[in-house]
Parts: sequence; C-alpha cells; structure tokens
Amino acid sequence: MPRISYLSENKTIEATSTETILGASLRCGLAHTHECGGEARCSTCRVAIFDGLAHCSERNAKEQAMAERLHFGPEIRLACQTKIIGDVSLRRLVLDPDDALITDQRETGATPAIAGEEKTITIMFADVRGFTSFAEDLPAYDVVHSLNRIFHSMGPAITRHGGHIDNYIGDGLMALFDVRDASEAAAQAVRAGLEVLDAIRKLQPYFHDNYGKELRIGIGVHCGEVVVGSIGATTMKRTTAIGDAVNLASRIENANKLLGTSFLISEAVHDQVKDLFLTKQHENVILPGKAGVYTLHEVTGLRQAAVK
Repeated sequence: MPRISYLSENKTIEATSTETILGASLRCGLAHTHECGGEARCSTCRVAIFDGLAHCSERNAKEQAMAERLHFGPEIRLACQTKIIGDVSLRRLVLDPDDALITDQRETGATPAIAGEEKTITIMFADVRGFTSFAEDLPAYDVVHSLNRIFHSMGPAITRHGGHIDNYIGDGLMALFDVRDASEAAAQAVRAGLEVLDAIRKLQPYFHDNYGKELRIGIGVHCGEVVVGSIGATTMKRTTAIGDAVNLASRIENANKLLGTSFLISEAVHDQVKDLFLTKQHENVILPGKAGVYTLHEVTGLRQAAVK
C-alpha cells in the first residue's frame, strides 16, 4: 500500500486506494484538523505535499473551487479530498485551534483570504515630502483633512491604471500592480506615477492658498518576486505583499531625497518600460539598508510614440 510520511510528526502510515489523506490520518489516530467534517468547506485540513505530488489524485470540483478561492499552489492540497496511488511526504499546515480559527473559510464572506503565494508584482511607494514640518503649524483637523485631500487626488490615478492601494503609511502609501504580464504591470505603475505627479501639481494652488505651503512628493517603483497573502487578526485581515522587493521599492522612493528627484524606478522596471517613457539614468546610488550600489532611472515623461 502507498505510504504517507508526516514530516512534522516524523511518522509514516499506510493508506488504502479508496481513502483520502484525511481518512488515513484519522484511522491511524493522528489529530488532523477538519473543522467542516471533511466537506471541503473550511480548508483546515490543508497539507503541503513535499514529495510525491504526482501520486496524488487530481483536484475534484470542490477542492478546485477552494484552491482558486485561496490561490493555492499545486502543492497545497485538501486532505479531505485527496487520495494517493503512491508514496507521499507532506506537512500538515493547521496544527492547533488558533490555526484552525485563522484558516477556517466558512465565515469569510465575499472577500476570501489569500493563503499565500509567490508571484512577481510591481510595487509603488509614494510619500509626501516634509509633511511632518508642514503639519506642525496646523490644527489636528487640517492635518487629517490635508492628507485625505492628497490621497483623494492620488487614489484614482493608481486605480485607473490597474493598481490597488495596499496600505497607507503615515503620509505615504504603498500600491501594488500585479496583472499577469509583468511588463504590463510595470508600464501601468509608471503611467500611474506620472498621473499622480500631475494630480499633485494640480493641488499646488489649493495648498498655497490655504496653507501657504508647497506640496512635494516622491515616488519609487520596483518589480520583483514577493509573497502575497492575507495578513492580520482573524477579523481584520488585508492582502499585502512581503519580501525584499517591497523593501527595495521603499528605498528607491526614499532615494528621491538624495538625488533631488520626484520619480525613480529600478533597473528591473526600466528594462521593461524604456521604450515607453523618457528617463534619466543615475548610477552608483547608495540605498541605506541595502548592500552595494544601484542604477536608478528618473522618469521625466512619456515618449511621444507612447502617448495615447
């Protein structure tokens, strides 16, 4: 009979050809979580197949629906639906009641949590320059109102070009562009950045007349592989991106202060969009917190042929 090796428990059991991985676990006395009773409605029986994926049955309709909903990679399987025809090694992913609460999908509503997947996306950071000193002389209401006015102008430029605002970070924001075509995502992010700068320029008279201040902003864009998943307490999850590419995008945005620029992109982004946008190269840039030196590109506008 085929065998199932549980890596966390350091235990191997045999499974019949007619029983699921969950059924084999329970028959052999393993406390395999299955909050919905094995009906493919909660995902708490999920396992990661480390070896022998080819020995697993194809996903049935119920498992496929859950996999699509949670963006499971092919190695993440529902134990309650998966049967095996050969040896497999796996790790259970839900090990205690808190894990079960976090992963139970029966009450998630219309917007499901993403369990976690690696993907290449384009990340934009935008930050209002000198806002702390700008806000020092303002009443609390005006501090909040002015930030909301800024973000109100920036938001449509980002969403219009296929991005979504992942997080507001004080007087800045992080936006993600993750369409399937990486070059398209990069181009969309750069177009959005130029439109954000234009929106800020249009806000200048408002801030000059009301606060006697000049509004300045810095934008940084980079693309790379990240982990995308839904993070947070059970009732307060949001989907975000985690990884070095996110950190690098933030550092690139911050480099605008050093270079006296407003919009910088990484070499990786430039390679994908250089035929669409006018840029100026900055070599040997040191990014605090990152080793080595970097070549960054200042975006100055659209190439004439790319103007729609």
